[in-house]
Amino acid sequence: MTPPPPPSTTPTGECVASAARRSAGGLRTAQRTSAARRGGLLARVARRKVLEGLARWSHGHLVVRLPGGDRVETGAPDARPSATLVVRDEAFFSKVARRGRLGLGESYVDGDWTADDLPAVLELGVRNRTAALPALWSRLATLLQPRRLENDRAGSRRNIRAHYDLGNDFYALWLDDTMTYSSAVFAREDEPLASAQTRKLDAMATKACVRADDRVLEIGCGWGSFAAHAAGTRGARVTGLTISDAQLGFARERVRAAGLADRVDLRLEDYRDTRGSYDSIVSIEMFEAVGRRWWPAWFRAVDGLLAKDGVAAMQVITHPDLGFERYAARTDWIERYVFPGSLLGSLSAFASLLAKHTRLRIHHVEDIGPHYARTLAAWRERFLARERDVRALGFDDRFLRTWTYYLSVCEAAFRARHLMNLQLVLTREGNDRLPDTAS
Repeated sequence: MTPPPPPSTTPTGECVASAARRSAGGLRTAQRTSAARRGGLLARVARRKVLEGLARWSHGHLVVRLPGGDRVETGAPDARPSATLVVRDEAFFSKVARRGRLGLGESYVDGDWTADDLPAVLELGVRNRTAALPALWSRLATLLQPRRLENDRAGSRRNIRAHYDLGNDFYALWLDDTMTYSSAVFAREDEPLASAQTRKLDAMATKACVRADDRVLEIGCGWGSFAAHAAGTRGARVTGLTISDAQLGFARERVRAAGLADRVDLRLEDYRDTRGSYDSIVSIEMFEAVGRRWWPAWFRAVDGLLAKDGVAAMQVITHPDLGFERYAARTDWIERYVFPGSLLGSLSAFASLLAKHTRLRIHHVEDIGPHYARTLAAWRERFLARERDVRALGFDDRFLRTWTYYLSVCEAAFRARHLMNLQLVLTREGNDRLPDTAS
């Protein structure tokens, strides 16, 4: 890690515009002194455009250390967040200029740059995203994105296995003992992750109005934490669906060891193939893997499987409505390198889909996004602490950098309050089973 730079002599409270002008001067100096290391017109243009884009950042404080020792500084030194980005290879500039945020992640995995606080650098990128690159280069980067992967039955199975079948041993290294791969809900700063995850599981059971002997369907049961919780603490009869062989084997053994096999039925089954009637339906961060083409089918399935007075609760990561179509039109770094076929929805898209394709309505909404930033920070710390064990499983440097970036960029998006993590309660009109409040 590169230590933070010494305090600047710039007076506290200096306006951002002045800091940007000072940065632009630094850009010219850096460009002159590094000319010998840059080859070709395109490389020079890319370097200039990226650094000029950084100079326009108006939120927070960023120091960019360039090859050869020069540095560029944007923002006021006392602004937050504050971080240092260290460029190790000039290829960083061409990758970012050509491919935008996708190129930024690719360049990190390639080892072209590092940071003293990676989530903070990425948070600065989120907060300053409209000024990151000239419009022409951003549009070009979007046009060069590959198409999204399909999520039909075969595609969904392939995409899910690419992410979850990395191995239960891998996830067990850095998830908590509950093996819950979704945002926790913390009651206090120092609460253990496992306790906060259990609180989340109980909140979802409460929002879905789960009672003793209720028939509960969980779409996307993961490693079985919610199914075991709902059956063990509420006496529910749970059917859990997954299309990951690795998760299914682990979850079935977990249920058997807990003595809940008579109350929990876990299946290797696609939600489109499920039949029956359920008092409650729960889905925790599974919708992100559905794919936009299949969103109507997913909501119709929930509507069709939910009993007349049933209640559904879903926890789902969402993109802001503003800018959603632009986001949905391109393949982002996470889909390309970590979670193939993934796509976030938006709250307005959900409301529209429910009105058009179902009899369901949104009864309750709660954003737990800030809790996800803390959850991701805990996962990242645990992941980095187990680096030697991750390598022992056969994963290399690129894999480690890929997952470090993945956890960091997600944390940054929630820290910046760009993404939300919504807990939604869905039901039909006139349902007297609902309590006065859903939480």
